[in-house]
Amino acid sequence: MNIVLIGAQGSGKGTQAEKLTSSLGISHVASGDMFRKAFDEKTELGVKAKVYTDRGELVPDDITVAMVLSRIKEPDCARGVLLDGFPRNIAQAQALDEGLKDIGRQIDVAIYLDVPREELLKRLSGRYICRANQHVYNIYANPPKVPGVCDLDGSELYQRSDDKGEAVQKRLDIFFNETVRLLDYYGSQDKLIVVNGNQDIDQVHIDILNQINAFMERKEKG
Repeated sequence: MNIVLIGAQGSGKGTQAEKLTSSLGISHVASGDMFRKAFDEKTELGVKAKVYTDRGELVPDDITVAMVLSRIKEPDCARGVLLDGFPRNIAQAQALDEGLKDIGRQIDVAIYLDVPREELLKRLSGRYICRANQHVYNIYANPPKVPGVCDLDGSELYQRSDDKGEAVQKRLDIFFNETVRLLDYYGSQDKLIVVNGNQDIDQVHIDILNQINAFMERKEKG
């Protein structure tokens, strides 16, 4: 099964991605991790992409799509993948579909974690990350036992600059103005599942699995 997971920053996308890949036995392909690995290994596509990131520019879609497809072809992705952070717009989604078609695969389902903007703002403004291993906390929903200190490794917790004020608003604007259009794209293909992301983490996971099962049963019946 090949899944696209769609959600704004603060929607719990990373957490649900980990739970889903574990439950379904598929690989988690996060665009950020993919880029970092390509940079570290100095792959051909990684070198090309880094030229743009070093200039503070967006990596062209053709390079990004090629990196994603290259990753999907790796042996650990044979059972399926969950794409996290890609595609970000309709052009990328279309290019992805074409590339997958060439290797005899397709996106089976797109899952949207629906969380109100007001809740996203609260979650993002309360998010803190540990310096040592990037463990994530939220002072409202998942606070550390000792303020400012990671429960797992004792390192300092800090708040990213883009989790503050206007930066948060700008990130959400980009999502709701551009990425959310993917809902129409996948909806028109009858591949979209919408899940209430504004509830307990475990309940969100249960709802996703239930909807996937119902979706696949409906598809099998035609």
